Amino acid sequence: MSNISLKTQKFILKLFPEIMIKGSSAKRQMVGQLYNNLLSLLERISPNIKVKKFSDKIEVLSPVEVLQEVRQRLLDTSGIEQILEALQYDDMDTLEKIKVKVGELVIDSLKGKTFVVRAKRSGKHEFSSVELEQTVGGYLLAHSNAKAVDLKNAEITVRLELIQNQLNIITTKYKGLSGFPIGTQGDILSLMSGGFDSTVASYLTMKRGIKTHFVFFNLGGNAHEIGVKQVALYLWSKFGSSHKVKFISVPFDDVLEEIFRSTPPSYMGVTLKRLMLKASQKIADSMEIDALVTGESVAQVSSQTLRNLALIDKASDMLILRPLSTMNKPEIMSIANDIGTRHFAEAMPEYCGVISQNPITHGSFKRMEKVAKQFNYDVLDKAVQNAQSIYVHDIIDDVTKLAAVEVIQDLTAQKYTVIDIRVEDETIEINCETINIPFHRLKSEFPKLPQDKEYLLYCEKGIMSQLHAQYLRDEYKCENVRVYRPAN
Repeated sequence: MSNISLKTQKFILKLFPEIMIKGSSAKRQMVGQLYNNLLSLLERISPNIKVKKFSDKIEVLSPVEVLQEVRQRLLDTSGIEQILEALQYDDMDTLEKIKVKVGELVIDSLKGKTFVVRAKRSGKHEFSSVELEQTVGGYLLAHSNAKAVDLKNAEITVRLELIQNQLNIITTKYKGLSGFPIGTQGDILSLMSGGFDSTVASYLTMKRGIKTHFVFFNLGGNAHEIGVKQVALYLWSKFGSSHKVKFISVPFDDVLEEIFRSTPPSYMGVTLKRLMLKASQKIADSMEIDALVTGESVAQVSSQTLRNLALIDKASDMLILRPLSTMNKPEIMSIANDIGTRHFAEAMPEYCGVISQNPITHGSFKRMEKVAKQFNYDVLDKAVQNAQSIYVHDIIDDVTKLAAVEVIQDLTAQKYTVIDIRVEDETIEINCETINIPFHRLKSEFPKLPQDKEYLLYCEKGIMSQLHAQYLRDEYKCENVRVYRPAN
């Protein structure tokens, strides 16, 4: 009799049921992709991890010193329905050997408890699965201080898998991520803002086995880009790092300026979304990607009514997936909390909703067509040409080059000029020199200001001002811009 060393833990991975009902060729391809994904992911943890492929499962043998890291990686890998932790014993060719070995391991844990034995068996044996369960159950009841056998509501379930003469005693059972293995369903480009919706939508496409790239439309400079890159890196590292994917950043400040020049206020929000789709399609085409994914949910905001979504879709002839379309916000936030992106999203500004005054909720196709003709699309083409692309795994090095801007709360420490960057015709009432420059005009108006002064940007929540202060510092190499955020 031999058993796996106590320095090794075995995992039995049960495949997502939709894989199992595929035709033999598709099933073989998906199992092979999952196997290759696991090889790529687990070799980064330890070269001593072994992965074995079968037609209906995959087994992983892990050194115990990396057990926790391996377990978490398996839990975050799509294509796996269940993860069973098991102890493996060979040469288990009789009921006598099996019941004794199971007894050695579980008898002490049964004291005062009800229990049941559940067994699965494959191969040729002189006994059935029911006989295996009854024999082991009877032995455990006779040789332990268990309370009783309970077939329906047992406190402890002893799970066994017998494959030919190999006995696997299941110690723990976990729910896997499900879905298809990444790499089996093609590529998609996700319009990523970094908020709740776009991050959850990206997670859902990754979970479905789609290799998910990210496109980000930069309206707020480096600080905003840092935040979105960080959440993209998190999603990729946790759920998609078996494959290389790209992060594309598109400078959209000039596009926003052109929207303000050419577009009626009530159509600005829908126009911005249309232009993002147009730019995304150009980028997707260049990457030979056939579909886009957005985080839009029906009726969540004014641009997401059915009519307005239809207006937005008219801007592109590419397939657009909206996995959140019928979800409500609490459901989306719950998923974000489960997958670990909530704290990223809570700190992320929502730019798309800040530029519309009295936005339309039921736009006109004819009016939209006229509005669209007023826009100078050379500006959009230039933005796409100036897009920057990096692999997500290079984001760490990229982000460390950038830093956030200092926040000032005490206006008496120095002489400041506060720039109110809100779009509304309001001015903050403070005992300090104050001017109003809406955020979309900062790029053109800030260089005209006296540069021997110290400026503080102000907005209602402090997020927009942080991002635009970072932009001005980067664009004009100035150190005289900070953020004003009043103490509560």
